[in-house]
Amino acid sequence: MGKTILIVDDERDLGVMLRRYFELNGYTVALAESGREGVEKAGRQPDLILLDVNMPDMDGVEVCRRIRDHVACPILFLTARVEDRDKLRGFAAGGDDYIVKPFSIDELGARVEAHLRREERRSQAPRRVLLDGSFVIDYAARQVSFRGGEIPLKPKEFEIVELLSAYPGQLFSKERIFEHIWEPDSDAELSVITEHISRIRAKFAKAGCKPYIQTVWGSGYRWIK
Repeated sequence: MGKTILIVDDERDLGVMLRRYFELNGYTVALAESGREGVEKAGRQPDLILLDVNMPDMDGVEVCRRIRDHVACPILFLTARVEDRDKLRGFAAGGDDYIVKPFSIDELGARVEAHLRREERRSQAPRRVLLDGSFVIDYAARQVSFRGGEIPLKPKEFEIVELLSAYPGQLFSKERIFEHIWEPDSDAELSVITEHISRIRAKFAKAGCKPYIQTVWGSGYRWIK
């Protein structure tokens, strides 16, 4: 069975066109025409979500925020907004990419394929668990916990932890982290790295564990051995 895509967009004509395109390319497609319907259908655990930002009942960023804690799949925003603050809101809510309208449908298809390939590689990775006293990173389950309590990280936050912790003591520049975590043609800015690491540290502090990620001013970040 093909991968499942959930399209959430209140523009019915666009939604129908995208559904036909992806179905012709072997995907199973579900369509939601409002933010609230999108929240409901996201519970069926699709493999990827295409999410319009500008919807009247509930905007896409709010939809993303509501579903992110229980939906791990890539979420790609479809939007006409290009302001940096809008991008930061979307990434902070747990979005993985931005596709700016109007877009080439073939480019959209290529981005969807790239995100799904990346998720498939991760799912096939061997189960590895790193223990440091009471701090545990379960790479296969994509979870971090401390003293038995899970630290709720959004997907991109976990990916940063995953990357840095796999190479303790090794220095990673913002550019290198960006290349590993975001798609090459992503509209995200390097500043999103700082935002994500700040939130990771805040969550670690709230859980009562040490920060683990060290800032090397002017150079980047590294995982404390």
